[in-house]
Amino acid sequence: MSKIPEPTDRELAILKVLWELEEASVRQVYEHLREHLPIVQNTVQAFLRTMEEKGLVRHRVSGRSFIYCPVKPREQTSKSMVSSLLDQVFDGAVDQLVKSALDLKAPSAQELNKLRELLQAAEDRSARKPRKGGDR
Repeated sequence: MSKIPEPTDRELAILKVLWELEEASVRQVYEHLREHLPIVQNTVQAFLRTMEEKGLVRHRVSGRSFIYCPVKPREQTSKSMVSSLLDQVFDGAVDQLVKSALDLKAPSAQELNKLRELLQAAEDRSARKPRKGGDR
């Protein structure tokens, strides 16, 4: 299976609309994007065609409209992008990735609680992993 390329910033904006709506026409995507991006409908249509060629979206025909949906769910796309960022920018150092994110934006109390839960779950998974060789 060939690897689907990572989306550009504009393609990611389009994917976010499609993830939210699950599927949408060019017009629906355009109407969502124009609220916060300077973009025209023909540009959205061109992006969606290119994104389909890249394997990021697919379409079905409904009447005279193409209805687009993302090929991969948000979680799978984000994991791929974070993995690439982790390897390419942070040389696999998870703590440096997290530190960079925390330096960029202070988490809310709710986000801090969720981070604590995630850390505990990671510790629990790590403790359950069998040790290799003669490690004791």
